[in-house]
Amino acid sequence: MKTAHLVDPELRPLLDLMPARVLEASVLPAMREQRQAAALESLSQDDGLPVCVTHHHVEGSKGAPAVRVAVISPQHARKGRMGILHIHGGGYVLGSPEQSMPLTRPTAARHDCVIVSVDYRLAPETPFPGPLEDCYAALVWMAEQAESLGIDSAHMGVMGDSAGAGLAASLALLARDRGGPTLAFQNLMYPMLDDRTVTESHPNPVTGEFAWTREDNRFGWQAYLGHDAGLAEISCYAAAARAEDLSGLPPVWMGVGSIDLFLDENIDYARRLIRAGVPVEFSIYPGGFHGFNGDPAYALARRAREQRQDALAGFNPLRNKHHYGL
Repeated sequence: MKTAHLVDPELRPLLDLMPARVLEASVLPAMREQRQAAALESLSQDDGLPVCVTHHHVEGSKGAPAVRVAVISPQHARKGRMGILHIHGGGYVLGSPEQSMPLTRPTAARHDCVIVSVDYRLAPETPFPGPLEDCYAALVWMAEQAESLGIDSAHMGVMGDSAGAGLAASLALLARDRGGPTLAFQNLMYPMLDDRTVTESHPNPVTGEFAWTREDNRFGWQAYLGHDAGLAEISCYAAAARAEDLSGLPPVWMGVGSIDLFLDENIDYARRLIRAGVPVEFSIYPGGFHGFNGDPAYALARRAREQRQDALAGFNPLRNKHHYGL
């Protein structure tokens, strides 16, 4: 572990708990089943949060199947709430709304807001543009149903982690260019933005050793694109960092650890957003590897989680603030 000394000291014991694995198509079914079963088991325990979850199937893009969304909302009815379209992470090949409930349920409770979490189709079974079109369909449904959901349509944004944050960034581009629903913000935790990280000739020597490696990244991008990463003609809607024009996008909060594989592409995207006139708040967490913020037992994780929530609060028309495990 050549970069273990760079890991936040409080997080170092977690390195020994990371399972040795190779991410490839053959292991995906078992990984998906195990992670979903664990999430459902966790959800069977009452967390005491004053939220409810309903499930809907919304119309997909032309010729595509319906898209399942989980709507997490406060138990008491109210109009004018902030609305968040949440897009789960998982390298484009893993994840579900249920597996993200440790984030979305407390967020809905803390901000008295409504979250629509998208169960988009996964790669490699469904490569680009299918997953992104699922997210766009969910966004359109959310905007159309804003009044019945209790959402103030002027305060709708996107939120995601890792591949989900990459999809959120691509969705912001797509909504802008299609004249779709107006977004008020992007809340992006270590977004997966640039397939060219797979093929860079001089990679950062201190990033990508833990949690999400360069080998994982190669597999994830190839699964999502349906072909090799780094080719010349790849759509900016597949990899947001490919976009030449970043003007007119909603304000961005972005956070990433200093030894996360996505550090350099996140820095570059933030710099380009700023140069395009987009308001950006950007945090780098020293000693943070990919996914370092998962457990609030650790100080660095707590700081990242709190700053992320503070960024959301700035776009909340109700400005209520509660603390529910975040």
